[in-house]
Amino acid sequence: MPDTHDEISVKPEIWLLEQVLDSIGRGDLRVPKFQRPFVWRPEQMLGLFDSIERGYPIGSLLIWQTDLPLESLDEIGGLPIPPPESNRQTAYVLDGHQRLSTLYGALRRSADARRSPDQKDWMWWVYRDLRSGDDRSSRYRHWKTEARPPLHFLPLRSLLRTMDFLGFARELQQRAEDEDVDNLIADAEAVAARLKSHQMAIVRLTGGSLSQAVEVFSRVNSSGQPMSPDQMVSALTYTTTGPESLSERIEDIRERIAATGFGDIPSLTVFRVVLAISGEEDIQRTGWEVLAKRVEGGLVDAVEKADAALDKTIEFLRDTVWVPVARLIPYNLQVVLLAAFFHYCAEPDRERLADLERWFWTTSWAGTFAGANTTQVREALQRMRDFALGKGPLDFHDQRARPFPSKFDFRSARVRTFILWELREFPHRIDSDRRTTIKPAELLARSHTEAYRHAVTNRRLADVSSPANRLIMSSPSGTSLRQTLVDLALDDEGRSVLKSHGIPEESVRYLRLGKDQGFIETRTQFLAERERQFMSGLGVQHADDQVGEADIDTE
Repeated sequence: MPDTHDEISVKPEIWLLEQVLDSIGRGDLRVPKFQRPFVWRPEQMLGLFDSIERGYPIGSLLIWQTDLPLESLDEIGGLPIPPPESNRQTAYVLDGHQRLSTLYGALRRSADARRSPDQKDWMWWVYRDLRSGDDRSSRYRHWKTEARPPLHFLPLRSLLRTMDFLGFARELQQRAEDEDVDNLIADAEAVAARLKSHQMAIVRLTGGSLSQAVEVFSRVNSSGQPMSPDQMVSALTYTTTGPESLSERIEDIRERIAATGFGDIPSLTVFRVVLAISGEEDIQRTGWEVLAKRVEGGLVDAVEKADAALDKTIEFLRDTVWVPVARLIPYNLQVVLLAAFFHYCAEPDRERLADLERWFWTTSWAGTFAGANTTQVREALQRMRDFALGKGPLDFHDQRARPFPSKFDFRSARVRTFILWELREFPHRIDSDRRTTIKPAELLARSHTEAYRHAVTNRRLADVSSPANRLIMSSPSGTSLRQTLVDLALDDEGRSVLKSHGIPEESVRYLRLGKDQGFIETRTQFLAERERQFMSGLGVQHADDQVGEADIDTE
């Protein structure tokens, strides 16, 4: 890892916007590869230009001028950037990539740049609506088609190009049928003048080491989106990870997992898997330079092994525990610990897999990892390593499950665990038409928890938010789910429908009597008891109380 012994200097400066854009265009100001990619939404891009026009602060840019040959992006804002010149120092953007990409991509776009309905094309074509009279909302617009925009849409790419701006004004005068053409042109001139005179606050770091520069960034970052841990370590180990940075390798792993249909694993979770497999004990620590030095030598190997371990982890979660999608995993730390297990024990026997399944359900029901601190995580990781290597048991049998959740809130690990159990307990459900089979796991993979509908919608009821008041069932157009249940005949077919959803007949009878609270209470008792039976089968102790608060405890 390259380093210098010079002290880093920090100097605040003021640059005109055009100076910043010119530096990018020459290749003097660059974005290092370890930075996050461009992720701003189109409305954030419009908001930046609106803030500049209104004189609102848009934050300072943090740049680092150095002789170190950092790998950098070859385009910014979708536009190519020339390579840095070998005989001069290069400045790298540590904070401000999203803002600079927006400004450069919109203001320096060529007239013949591609236009299409694809967001990757239209997002860079930003216009100022000269007829917008509402001072409270943004006056900046995107034009999302290949067709010509309205005449009163001022293209931002013309603002810093005198000839292009004059061409826009001339066309407006010749073709517009508006009596206020002169006012529109005056407004356009004012917009251009404000942009040309806009000054940007720059914090220039000069000299020093990469670790010093990253440390400064982590302290003074003004964007509200601090560098993620994997990006921080990517920066500090950029010479040891090959042509791809750690962040890029993690994104590759995430994309591959998502492509299997399992969904999105957070980058921080994958990063912690890499740390755990590299031998790091304190996978939650933030001493990034120390951490980078520890894992640097084995980083490439650890990433490859993490990828393989995550494959085994997803297979276990899907096939053994029956977790259909990643977002239902109660705690991300469970993924890290499972991956560590499969790294050290790639082919466990049936007995060890059964222990691992009991561990997953027990820690999920008990809320074991809610707010886990560094020491608890380190101890859990060590126990999992020992278990994988046959050096000791997992030792989770003294933990007690939390009560059946009183509210259906997906941010609660206890609620996610209930959903996992319910999907396993009632895997195939018959819809209200008595013919259609519902596969709730497949439905949840596509629609998230919106698939769960309220059976009773009376907000005055004490238990209206209970999981027992949620069903994955359709109803005829114009008919509520409650009425659909009331109308369901209790013959053999009707009973099969109810049984497939875990609805006692007694609960439906309460609905028919107009006692909606009785429906929720009796179904709560039924589901809680069935869940306890499943717990007992795994040797898990249930709570003394049947129903309790659902803590908001997921990451």
